[in-house]
Amino acid sequence: MMADASPTGAPDDRVLPFAVPDLDLRGRVVRLGPSLDQVLERHHYPEPVARVVAEAAALTVMLGTTLKGEGRFQLQTKSDGPISMLVVDFNAPDCYRAMARYDADRLAAAIDANAVSTGELLGKGHLAMTVDQGTDATRYQGIVALDGQSLEEAGHQYFRQSEQIPSRIRLGVGTVLTGGGLAWRAGGLIVQFMPTSPERLRAADLHPGDAPEGHEILAAGDDDGISDDAWAEARSLVGTIEHHELLDPLLESERLLYRLFHERGAHVFEPVAVHEACRCSRERVLGMLKGFSADDRKAMIADDGSLGVTCEFCSRRYEFDPAEVEAEISAGE
Repeated sequence: MMADASPTGAPDDRVLPFAVPDLDLRGRVVRLGPSLDQVLERHHYPEPVARVVAEAAALTVMLGTTLKGEGRFQLQTKSDGPISMLVVDFNAPDCYRAMARYDADRLAAAIDANAVSTGELLGKGHLAMTVDQGTDATRYQGIVALDGQSLEEAGHQYFRQSEQIPSRIRLGVGTVLTGGGLAWRAGGLIVQFMPTSPERLRAADLHPGDAPEGHEILAAGDDDGISDDAWAEARSLVGTIEHHELLDPLLESERLLYRLFHERGAHVFEPVAVHEACRCSRERVLGMLKGFSADDRKAMIADDGSLGVTCEFCSRRYEFDPAEVEAEISAGE
């Protein structure tokens, strides 16, 4: 069953799982359109920030839809670049939200210096990916050091270190002209090598040795260390993906997979339609306020005597009477 097509022809805001049995691959293709545009338009982020948020959203949604049943997948960065924090939440089975914190002055300086790659905007710090399926036993977190690399590269590190699954990720972000003006889009693809035999995941045991001057040494594997021919072919095929192919609103995910794997054959499964939605509510915000000290809550009171909180994800404003907040907190103690 296919998701509804966008006005431009290809289905948007969905994730398509697939497998390539001949290469022992499993993977997913994500296309985000109107939902992503709504997230970014609501925040009015500068273009470089919007681009990084869009990349993170595509990566998070692509990985989050692997959760079975209820659960939450979160990507969060904390770093010393102009974008100091990035958070994308995916709540299974189908909704996500995203936000970023950035320093406007440092961002302007980065733009002037043409230092606006994802790695440059994030800087040094860490990226955490957290899976929470409701119990302590099913909650785990993988952390990757950020040191100027792209989110694609950070994703490779995550799977290599935390999951120990050879993986390749491609991400693309851009805008397209629609009847209402420019609209944001993002696309992504991940393939993972999942052979039935663990022996095929072994790295080459020995370095090929010194080569005569002027001769190149061809390594048996790449940074995954895997020398399997099927995985080498998969990496090579994924490396041919053009940025525009991940974004083209007229190119269906199924067609993209055919371009890549038509000689091997890709099996596609039921797509997952996704949308943006925030989890905030008056009750949740009140619960957050209860976590602050009485002095901190007092410092949050505005000149007009109200206590207001704005959700960083959806920009919704919640207004409280400070006396009522304190009375409810006291009643619950």
